Amino acid sequence: MSSTAAHQREALRQQQLLRALWHRSDDAAVALWSRDLPQRVAQALAAYRGNGAATAQRALAAAYPTVRELIGDESFDLLARSVWHRHAPQRGDLAQHGAQLPAFIEADPQLASEPYLADVARLDWAVHTIEQAADAPAQVEGLERLAHDDPAALRLVLRPGVALLRSRWPLVAIWQAHRRVEADRFDAVKEAFRTGQSEVAWVWRDGWRAAVAALAEPQAAFVEAVLAGDCLGQALTRAGDAFVFEDWLRDALTRQWLRAVTLD
Repeated sequence: MSSTAAHQREALRQQQLLRALWHRSDDAAVALWSRDLPQRVAQALAAYRGNGAATAQRALAAAYPTVRELIGDESFDLLARSVWHRHAPQRGDLAQHGAQLPAFIEADPQLASEPYLADVARLDWAVHTIEQAADAPAQVEGLERLAHDDPAALRLVLRPGVALLRSRWPLVAIWQAHRRVEADRFDAVKEAFRTGQSEVAWVWRDGWRAAVAALAEPQAAFVEAVLAGDCLGQALTRAGDAFVFEDWLRDALTRQWLRAVTLD
């Protein structure tokens, strides 16, 4: 057998193995390419699948702690296994696995009775990813441009990993309640549901950890415009007269939201 043919055969063997880890119907195909007996193939695949599913459960539990608390360990483990089989990891770093979970939850009819759960998952994922975001220099590039350039000619660049999430549910109240231990920690959540309160979550990194806060509408509209790439003038227009840019800028510099001010 030529070297090229041997490489092709080995590549196909590996592809069959990877497919079999997530699709039981491929067991027979893998056995055809395996050097081992079918029984040993089945045993090996079962072990790989079990380990893979357990690893997926641990990875998703670390990324989605609030979702896990809301639905319970048993239901979450079943959910994690389903995501593992439907969306195989594409990277060796399992910390990157699980981005599909919010959409998976949203499409699952069994979870329709908890319509806020997908948004909670999105917030969990935003927190998870921002804690792994690359560090950015502390100095804000081009800050002096705010003093003399036309806002229509400027763009604000925020730091890597920041996220804004709009929800028709009291998203921040839910997330924060699950990080407290007081007996009355869910009272504010219950009241928010009773009054139909919606929230906009703002996520950024404070040191090594993520921070989460609810944004009022003027601030939310401004940040949303900045993240969309609007120039400073457009962002100020979208925020409206109630928005005070100087206050936002002070917070942005203190909490290191702002990365640079660039010319359009």
